[in-house]
Amino acid sequence: MKWDITPLLREWPHKPGQINARLIEGDDGMPRVQVRLDLGLLQMHADGRPDGERPFGHTSFLEYVEARIDAEIAEVREAEPSVATEQPKVQSLTSDECRALREEAAQYYQRYVACLALEDFDRVVRDTTRNLRVLDLCAEHAAEEHDKTVLEQFRPYIVMVRARALASAAIRDDELKAAVLALDDALELLKTHFAERGGTTAFEGAEEVRMLRAMREALAPKLPVSLKAELRQRLQRAIEQENYELAAILRDELKQLPDKDAPKA
Repeated sequence: MKWDITPLLREWPHKPGQINARLIEGDDGMPRVQVRLDLGLLQMHADGRPDGERPFGHTSFLEYVEARIDAEIAEVREAEPSVATEQPKVQSLTSDECRALREEAAQYYQRYVACLALEDFDRVVRDTTRNLRVLDLCAEHAAEEHDKTVLEQFRPYIVMVRARALASAAIRDDELKAAVLALDDALELLKTHFAERGGTTAFEGAEEVRMLRAMREALAPKLPVSLKAELRQRLQRAIEQENYELAAILRDELKQLPDKDAPKA
């Protein structure tokens, strides 16, 4: 067996200043994500946990912890039916468990950054959504205050990357309104996040907010006009062309559309 990877590195030179990633097929037929680094090569499973491990038989340590907490909650509710409508208290996550969750999240970070460079937006959404679950889980169940909050500094970045991936996937599918909605939802999440920590000044000055707004502003001119405005334009053209039959059909369609400007009873 040859251990030297020099031929692989020569075949795929490192390019400074950019993320050099590619998707390959492993010997087992499953996809792998590779990233060319200045000093070598990083390879990750494209699906499941990036290193291919299955902690305690689960897809990831996060899934193991979530399953354990769900089981504890179900057990408490079964033993005490009176708390069935409340969120019962369960065993807190230890510092070691929180550290393991953070280390695992770093693996997923490496993969979703590579997938973003590959424009594999579906996998980016999957992995960023998953890492946000880690932040929420630690914030709710960590025993130590440090473990509850240490990852919160990364929430704006994860939210931003997820929104970019959602919007990019929607643009790919020619769904511009869905792209704008994804960006608007992310901006609202960031506004709430910064309001809880630093107020409007922090929100307005955040680089993540600037990037999402720039993407939205680039999309706005490309958005289609509303259906009602489009029908009115077609009606005007039909009248100008003396196509009265089409004009009558368009008038009927306009009458059937709800008038958003009409006063509510």
